[in-house]
Amino acid sequence: MLTRRVIPCLDVRDGRVVKGVRFKDLRDAGDPAELAAAYEAQGADEIVVLDVSATPEGRKAAAHTVQAVRARIGIPLTVGGGVRGADDAARLLMSGADKVGVNTAAVERPQLLAELAERFGSQCVVLALDAQRHGPSWRVVVRSGTVPVELDAIEWARDAQNLGAGEILLTSVDRDGTGHGYDLELLSAISGKVHVPVIASGGASSADDMARALRAGADAVLAASIFHTGMFTVADVKRDLLARGLEMRP
Repeated sequence: MLTRRVIPCLDVRDGRVVKGVRFKDLRDAGDPAELAAAYEAQGADEIVVLDVSATPEGRKAAAHTVQAVRARIGIPLTVGGGVRGADDAARLLMSGADKVGVNTAAVERPQLLAELAERFGSQCVVLALDAQRHGPSWRVVVRSGTVPVELDAIEWARDAQNLGAGEILLTSVDRDGTGHGYDLELLSAISGKVHVPVIASGGASSADDMARALRAGADAVLAASIFHTGMFTVADVKRDLLARGLEMRP
């Protein structure tokens, strides 16, 4: 049985971790390097850092934030935000990232995924797929959850995998920050159409939510609010998931 991962997410704006609801009303949640170190000590399997203002502001993710986080942790680090080309990805990887997340630029120019996979390997390429329910299906949302586009989320996940994405970070825009649990229907639909790992994101409020996501097809579960507020530690969540019979990394 494959082990599952628990991944704290740090949404960063102006060098500080922020958290909101459905990508809006962002509030300060702390220093990214300090939080990353604390989560590693609690047993986090990976850390994701997303510069939520890079793309809307038309700039690149802050390399100094990546360097500061990497200096404090030894676990894998994924960084996203403002990646528009291979040089942007290379800068983040040289700053300490292990994987690079892309969303808006890949939607605008899908060949970017193939270029990144060819230069760095698919294991470094993470498609950050933000999806919003649209009738009976889901459509892709870009620019940090602010702009929906006429692109079916399931079709895009499958196309991105074929282009070279080695992992999909799947965020439900409808559930983000709400604490109402992951969108299990969305998660099941996407994971059933791709063979690369899928990370569930958006809406977790408990280990129960995470267990449901893992059983719905997720290979990993990502959360922010429940960790930032101290509601649960990563260790709390992993103990609970283990007790439910889910194989976790030590």
